[in-house]
Amino acid sequence: MKNIIVSAFLLVMTSAAFGQGISKVSQKSKNITQYEKGEFEVIVDGLFKNPFDLREIVIDMEISTPSGKTLVLPTYFDSERNGQSLFKANFSPQESGNYQCHFVVRSGVKKDSKSKILKFTAVASKGNGFLHIGDYWTLKFDSGKPFRGIGENVGWESRTFEDKKWTYDYLLPTLSSNGANFFRTWMCVWNMPLIWKKVVNTNRYQHSNEYFHQGGVKRMDELVALCDSLDLYMMLAFDWHGALIADGEWKDHPYNIVNGGPAKNPTEFFTHAECKAMYKNKLRYIVARWGYSKNIAAWEFFNEVDNAAFTATPQDSIRIPLQAITQWHDEMSTYLKSIDPYQHIVTTSISHRDIDGMNDLKNIDLNQKHIYNKTHLLAPTILAYTKRHEKPYVIGEFGYDWNWDNVTHERGEGFDYDYKRGLWYGLMTPTPILPMTWWWEFFDERNMTPYFKGVSEINNAMLAAGNGKFESIETKNTNVETFAVKCGNTFFVYLLNSTGETINATAGLLVEGQGNFSVKRFDPLTTENTLLSRLKGDKDGITIPEILLDKHQEVVLIITGEEQKAKLDR
Repeated sequence: MKNIIVSAFLLVMTSAAFGQGISKVSQKSKNITQYEKGEFEVIVDGLFKNPFDLREIVIDMEISTPSGKTLVLPTYFDSERNGQSLFKANFSPQESGNYQCHFVVRSGVKKDSKSKILKFTAVASKGNGFLHIGDYWTLKFDSGKPFRGIGENVGWESRTFEDKKWTYDYLLPTLSSNGANFFRTWMCVWNMPLIWKKVVNTNRYQHSNEYFHQGGVKRMDELVALCDSLDLYMMLAFDWHGALIADGEWKDHPYNIVNGGPAKNPTEFFTHAECKAMYKNKLRYIVARWGYSKNIAAWEFFNEVDNAAFTATPQDSIRIPLQAITQWHDEMSTYLKSIDPYQHIVTTSISHRDIDGMNDLKNIDLNQKHIYNKTHLLAPTILAYTKRHEKPYVIGEFGYDWNWDNVTHERGEGFDYDYKRGLWYGLMTPTPILPMTWWWEFFDERNMTPYFKGVSEINNAMLAAGNGKFESIETKNTNVETFAVKCGNTFFVYLLNSTGETINATAGLLVEGQGNFSVKRFDPLTTENTLLSRLKGDKDGITIPEILLDKHQEVVLIITGEEQKAKLDR
């Protein structure tokens, strides 16, 4: 009898909303501005067993834009009030002008229900909007302005055994004030634990029985607001490999059958229909709640998914079928694109082992991998993968060493050297986001963050000179590491003495170099510019005078034609 009563109650909960339909819709934001969040609410009669499950209840905001486009924006469940369910929509208009919208309630068992029409006007903004793929070198804003990401990983906020100062509130303003514009971070069991019931290594979050962890939701709300205030852009990783390792966090994973989930093992995370349905609920919630943010540059499905797929011992034995991982990414990236009206960039990452077919998936916008102990391979890796798969390629993590035990101040000089040259390798290579170092706490201790200022200054100069157009230039007669890029009529040349001794650096550019050129020397460490002697190009190109460089010293030369310089000076 008890079971019959409970079943009847659940039937009432899941069907009541469709008995009377939508009770009220409202625009909560008094004024709505292009590229800024506008808030809307819809109240539905009745309660739901699980209002986050799209198989039970879907409420979309259907929007007609000033240009005539139709957008569909997911809403998210907020709360229950007096037998009614409150859903919210966060909409960031990408166009200015007059809009119309209405809400549609959908269920697998009842007829669609539509709300009345709301009308609103989005006031034009001077902002640039959302980031999208531009070309191999750049991302591009809605406004058309080109962008290259410069920053580092801030994988998470401090855990229980780490210095409490390493929070977003400390690290992100430090990045922003030193010229960085980008960072990468994770959702995981100790950081913004959106789906996790049991958390570890954190005092910031508590265990929770909520479908979505409200402590993690609140912190993500705060992070998005902080990024907006700092004009910082993030790559947000939804999951990390450790969550799918049996002797890692899989034991606490909410999809694990021992914790009430459907999956008997990590493979079923990718293959079980119920797991995929749960994951789509998660994606829908993320887009509905935070998709409005122009400061979220990219959604990243996994950090280093290959480390879940392969065992470390015996070396590289497969424990999760690679085809299952590729098919899952195909399905989830297609779904994510279908529900995201802003069309955020979508990516995922590997450590060092490719997953068959994943680099060529239609709805993965940019590919990435992580490189440790081999910083000299950053540029050739980017070039090879870009050519092979005809997509932008990013080094999402790099470092002098991957092993935590080897990250010591005694080895700090080597780490610092890699930190610096990795950024310049990226800036002078076709990648829209420069390689992002790991070990953010270590480099904060070593006061390396101000180094971003010089990279940022040259990046801005390159974007301005070429209006976002870049051309790699072949070099000649060089005895140091040399990278050359042409932006507009200006050449940017990076010289690095990677030897262990002081040398006179020589280099030249294989270009049509007729005419006179002025040369500025830029010091990446001090950001000082020095005007050098003028050069005269000839049929063999431009020959750069010898420059004395100490061990591991680097310099950027800015070479501009005299006529072009005169135009720039006016």
